[in-house]
Amino acid sequence: MNPRKPLARILCAVLFALSLGVPQVIAQSTTSTEPATSSLAPQEKRADETNLDTQLYLLIATNQDVDDTRLPAAIEPVVKQLRSSMPFKNFRLVTTLVNRVKNEGRLSLKWVGGPMIASAAANANTPSFNEFRINVVKLVTDTAGVPTVRMDGFAFGARIPVVTGAVASNTTTVPVTQYEQTGLNTDISIREGEAVVVGTLNVGPSGDAMILVMSARRANK
Repeated sequence: MNPRKPLARILCAVLFALSLGVPQVIAQSTTSTEPATSSLAPQEKRADETNLDTQLYLLIATNQDVDDTRLPAAIEPVVKQLRSSMPFKNFRLVTTLVNRVKNEGRLSLKWVGGPMIASAAANANTPSFNEFRINVVKLVTDTAGVPTVRMDGFAFGARIPVVTGAVASNTTTVPVTQYEQTGLNTDISIREGEAVVVGTLNVGPSGDAMILVMSARRANK
């Protein structure tokens, strides 16, 4: 009997067994990676619930005497700069608009107010009609890493009564009043919490000017 035949049979059996085991190892390896793949599913992004408190100050700059010259402390640095750069003796606060808007939200207001300027047309029967709008208010960070509030589509408009003439009625003269449109449209960015001048508007024949001052900061929860 040839002794090499049993040895050859044993070797063939071992090789056959090894060849049968390779697919099993590959299948087990493939199955073991499935849980890791499912765990990589992206997490749901949380919604940004940040709110911003905005303040719009309407000032009238005039050379006429005013009854009340007190101004909010928040805009005193701005008014100090205005006194040195504009030829007006007094600055009068018309109104302060405080509103809250969601980050990346919009803001729109319309209201009827008292006469903004002192003139012959200024009385209870000649109010001013006003509108304030911001298309998008967004909290961002500038190139220096400073928190900044961007306001796209900032718009302010007002219809102001102006006397354009007079008509005689029996023994009296009645002034003719016409409403004139004035306004401002711009895109601005302001540092968070800092009050800045957005723009100035000449109003009425008296030479007075309306000044818009804006500030915004993150709201306290």
